[in-house]
Amino acid sequence: MGLSNLGIFHTAIGIIAIIAALISYGKYGKIGLAKKSGNIYFFGTVVTSLTALGLSKHGGFNPGHILSLLVLVLVAAAFYLHKKRPESKRGRYFENFFLSFSFFLSMIPTVNETLTRVPLSAPLAKGPGDPLVGKTLLVILILFVAGSIYQYIKQKKANSII
Repeated sequence: MGLSNLGIFHTAIGIIAIIAALISYGKYGKIGLAKKSGNIYFFGTVVTSLTALGLSKHGGFNPGHILSLLVLVLVAAAFYLHKKRPESKRGRYFENFFLSFSFFLSMIPTVNETLTRVPLSAPLAKGPGDPLVGKTLLVILILFVAGSIYQYIKQKKANSII
């Protein structure tokens, strides 16, 4: 199944957002909105989530659209906390969690779409229920939980210094 022009744009911006998030995690241990990579993730995720609302393989509003709306709410809440509550120590915990959770949720359709489309001649997975999709998402869930614990500990140390 080919991609529409909107699908191609959505995918390209989504890949940029994912790369920015991975760079941010690598450099700072979190998606930091005060950093360029964090801003690229934020804006890329907003555009990707909005364009996802115009995409539907199965026609009509579906769970993927709900996921996109949830991701939008999470990144908007994180952005609000970052800009409007910069002095809030508790706000940093939520900001970190919201951004990481938005990344995790974004990985659900990303993994499914990638594994069911690549390689083009013989995709690695047959559909969302394929064991490879489930196992890959399980690994990502474990990384999300471990990363969230790491971010909490790191933020707790940062808050005690301030």
